[in-house]
This record gives sequence, structure tokens and C-alpha cells, in this order.
Amino acid sequence: MIHDPQHTLTALEALPPFGLRLTFADGTTLSVDLAPTIRTHRALAALADPALFATARLDSRGGYVVWIEDDLEMAADNLRNLAVEQAGGIGHERLANWMAEHGLTQERAADAIGISRRMLNY
Repeated sequence: MIHDPQHTLTALEALPPFGLRLTFADGTTLSVDLAPTIRTHRALAALADPALFATARLDSRGGYVVWIEDDLEMAADNLRNLAVEQAGGIGHERLANWMAEHGLTQERAADAIGISRRMLNY
């Protein structure tokens, strides 16, 4: 059972050297370049090996991309956020941080950016 279609992966393709094409349960397909993230985060340094990167696979529930079980994984929600930001959009993490920084409720945040609360939640 899919609980959160926006953050549940249904398909994955590794794109050399360090890209992923991700398909989510809501039907959205996004590409993400992980090269900058790999360079920035020491915990992901092993992914700089193209052979290891190419072994990317989905976990059984679609919540993670896995390279080394229980040791080297990335969550679907973080990957979607990165892909959205790289495409020029505003990812959910940046939006949540902005709301917290300014003490905004969902209603006030939606008003501030000129959308409905429902659209903000989406």
C-alpha cells in the first residue's frame, strides 16, 4: 500500500556518471544530478565510484534508493526535493524552513505566496 505517492518511488534509472531518473507513485518523473551532493557530503563519498553508483536500486517499499543495504541509501523525499530544486522549483524542505524561520502557519504562508492552503500542502 502506498501511503505517500509524492515520496514513493516506483521506478529508477541510474544515469552516468551520477544522475538518477526517478518515477514516483504520483506519476511524476524527475531527474537529479547527485554529483554536487556527493562532493558536499562525506557520508556519500563512496558514490564517487561510478561502478558503485550504477548499482542503485529501490528498496522494497519505494522509500529509498539503495546502494549498500543499511549503510548507503537516500530517501525518496530528499531525492524529490533535490530534483525539484535542480529544475528551478522550490522544494518542500526550503518551503518548510522558510515557514519556520518566519513563524508562518500554512494559511499565512499560502496567503504570502498567493496560493491556496490546499495547493501549499500539495
